[in-house]
Amino acid sequence: MTAPKQADATTRAAPAALAEAWAGAPHPVLVADDGGRVTATNEVGGLLLPRATHGMPLAEAVPKWLADAHARLIDDGSRLALPAQTRREPDVVRGGIGERSFEARPARLDGRHWAWWLAEDTHRRAAEDELRAERRRTALLADVSQQLLASLNVERCMEVTATMAAGHLCDAALVIAPGRGNVYPVTFTGPAGEVTHTTLTVDLAEVPGLSEAMQGFPPVPSRWIDPSVLPEWAVPAHFTGPVCSVVITPLPGHGVPAGVLMLLRSTDRSAFTEAEELFARIFAARAGAAVSAARLYAEQSSISRTLMRDLLPPALHAVHGVEFAGGYIAAGPDERIGGDFYDVHAGQSSEDETLAVLGDVCGKGLEAAALTGKIRNTVQALRSMGDDHQRLLGLLNESLLQNEHTRFATLALASVVRRGNGVDLRVTSAGHPQPLIARADGTVTEAETKGTLIGALPDVTSTTAHIRLKPGEVCLLFSDGILEATGGPTGTEMFGQERLSRALSECFGMMAEAVVERVQMLATQWVGRGAHDDMAVVAIAVPRHQHLSAVDGHTRGRYTG
Repeated sequence: MTAPKQADATTRAAPAALAEAWAGAPHPVLVADDGGRVTATNEVGGLLLPRATHGMPLAEAVPKWLADAHARLIDDGSRLALPAQTRREPDVVRGGIGERSFEARPARLDGRHWAWWLAEDTHRRAAEDELRAERRRTALLADVSQQLLASLNVERCMEVTATMAAGHLCDAALVIAPGRGNVYPVTFTGPAGEVTHTTLTVDLAEVPGLSEAMQGFPPVPSRWIDPSVLPEWAVPAHFTGPVCSVVITPLPGHGVPAGVLMLLRSTDRSAFTEAEELFARIFAARAGAAVSAARLYAEQSSISRTLMRDLLPPALHAVHGVEFAGGYIAAGPDERIGGDFYDVHAGQSSEDETLAVLGDVCGKGLEAAALTGKIRNTVQALRSMGDDHQRLLGLLNESLLQNEHTRFATLALASVVRRGNGVDLRVTSAGHPQPLIARADGTVTEAETKGTLIGALPDVTSTTAHIRLKPGEVCLLFSDGILEATGGPTGTEMFGQERLSRALSECFGMMAEAVVERVQMLATQWVGRGAHDDMAVVAIAVPRHQHLSAVDGHTRGRYTG
């Protein structure tokens, strides 16, 4: 670098030490005195600051940020009183000159002059600004993801998407969900955070690129969309000022688009840049995935609820003067269905038998529940054959063997009819624990029935027990989950049939619902917090006193003894 090309007077006015300093200076250099006037510049400094000539006041020759920094140096008289070896140089100041950014560092030359060394940091500052912007965008995406993942409600996800977009990307946002025909669910959010959920009948072709975005095609550039042609429905009522820029981008989903995101900016802000449009697409991708997941969850939940209605144990009641009650506890704490099941198929009249079924499918969880549903539907179709348990079990066995599965089931059947003051039962066990009978004298006996399980062998065999129940007596059908419930004081002992029989011996005269509640309570208390298998119970009781019985929900009830 050469010596400054200024008038000889300027060069002579500069301190002698300056000539060597700025001869090799790679940056612009400006020298000013304690009076706030320019005394010299090097060649690069003169090109950068053409008004900085000798004697010119700094306030007129350089940007305000640099003039103010020099004035602070002059005002800080305390620095002059410090010894040279302890004197701390002033801090670096930064500012802009035109469209460029500089970092200015002062250096004392003598008691009256300061040299300002200017280093351009435009690219570094731009990189730092971009880094900060990227960090803000990353933080925004993380915040959006966190808020969206907090809910699997479709409307809530649309609301969060519109609110976050309006708060960080634009002045107002619209989320348009897929609709039917020309009717679309729409969520509006404005700059104040107000949210409106509505359903609109619109023509997507009225807005350039909107129909294509709803089909998942890439968005058209923002500059191709004329804000003045937006229909009235596309601009929220609370939007202030005319729209100056619009971004329309699809909300990508799982296989099908989750909707469209529209971003609006008013004339108070600048139009969307290409970088902002790209970030809007990234934002929309996060939001679309969450909205799509919420919609998929809602659809699956609806399907599950529909299927669950046929799999859940039914609510039992008195039929033709006989009390029926059932209870089911799934093996898993979060499960409602499993491998145990029960049903009661009422007879057409009081002279017809009512068929009670309690079964246990090998395994647990949804796979077992699927086979449970098949068995229940098959038994319901075959209930007209309830007068012949062997035939019913044989047909059910054939049906299960025709399916490609490796699961089997055990069943307990009870055909029940009220005769006089008592009840006649025909009870058949197909590989299932024998039902228990609680008598009036406090004794508990096993029904004398046994048979082979269902769905494993080509042929099934069984024996049927004929039982007469008197008023107050109870027949209990149960799954092996009750007997095998492990717990107790040591945590390793099974509940067992002896404890079950002892509990049932105290149930004479109790209502069927009370019997079920007592058995379930004792079994769950025995298990405590330990694991257990599915547990199902059905109680068949003969009322001790005359009451008005419920029949089948269609015919009138009647008094029975």
